[in-house]
Amino acid sequence: MFQTVYSYFWWDQLWLPSNLTWADLEDRDGLVFAKVSDLYVSIPFAFLFLGVRFLFEIYVATPLAKAMGVKEKLRLRASPNPVLERFYTTSTKHPKQSDLESLSSKSSCTVRQVERWFRRRRNQDRPSMLKKFREASWRFTFYLLAFVAGLAVLVDKPWFSDLREVWKDFPRQTLLPSQYWYYMVELGFYWSLLFRVASDVKRKDFKEQIIHHLATITLISFSWCANYIRVGTLVMAVHDASDYLLESAKMFVYAGWKETCNNIFIVFAAVFIVTRIIIFPFWIIHCTWVYPVEVYQPFFGYYFFNVLLVILQCLHVFWAYLILCMAYKFITGKLLEDERSDREETDLSEEDEEEAAAATAMMKNGTVSNGHSILNNNHSKTD
Repeated sequence: MFQTVYSYFWWDQLWLPSNLTWADLEDRDGLVFAKVSDLYVSIPFAFLFLGVRFLFEIYVATPLAKAMGVKEKLRLRASPNPVLERFYTTSTKHPKQSDLESLSSKSSCTVRQVERWFRRRRNQDRPSMLKKFREASWRFTFYLLAFVAGLAVLVDKPWFSDLREVWKDFPRQTLLPSQYWYYMVELGFYWSLLFRVASDVKRKDFKEQIIHHLATITLISFSWCANYIRVGTLVMAVHDASDYLLESAKMFVYAGWKETCNNIFIVFAAVFIVTRIIIFPFWIIHCTWVYPVEVYQPFFGYYFFNVLLVILQCLHVFWAYLILCMAYKFITGKLLEDERSDREETDLSEEDEEEAAAATAMMKNGTVSNGHSILNNNHSKTD
């Protein structure tokens, strides 16, 4: 049964143009073609990235955060309360008014105290500024290196300037060593992001991020198997062009360098719009949608590949909307915050203000009470 499913899945007429079979993509006459088995290499690469990232965050990102002046604020901890803690972990982090009243009677606290407890408890779960900085610096380093490497791989290729060259002699296009490593490194990195998504900082576009990672992995894997490698490298380069700017802007806002962050954000927004909203749909998707039918008749793989690109484009439009919202706030002089991030909740009672003032004083004196923990300043501009 497994063999039957396998045979149907890899049916030639699904993934290749008519009159071609997988046998046509076997190495011969000095030509080397991508193989499905090559994709397994990306999994060890993913775990290698996880290990490198762990060391990078400790020995590079943490000292860099200190050097750039990344600071934490004190966060008031929720006092131990088994009743409230059980409800928080098993039911919801945002209780309704009826829940508050019920929990008030069960925990011997006033409704206002219960509300304050949940605010503090939610704040405790928010990631620290250092965690955010380390994640951003890791992604910045990779995206910058990947973008430079991508340009080095593509700049001397004829299809970099003439997109019709993408389909010349397709699919009998030999695999270059630079393309192999570019693909495996990029695919391994996105696998590592997917493996870490549960423990990384969660934002409002968490589901969109999951869709993006899965679509990207599927797109890279399929383009490799069907030998859409030339256009695949172009897609990866277009995506890397703006990502490192976003991550660098995050790093500077976490460090409190707001003016620098503002300037980088303007550059990032411009590059994002040009690459994701103009170049990607009107050059790349046009290249994959229009030019191929000049060479062969459309087939399932042709439609499948273009649908994945359209999904990515929909995500680009969604993120472009968030970017424009932030740009509008910046232009109008309002506080520029990440539309994807949850804001830090604050307690406004006199009791809490007194506690916060005392905690701040302790921090300035170099001591922190056991009743408090490091606060994550979430008023960031890009993360």
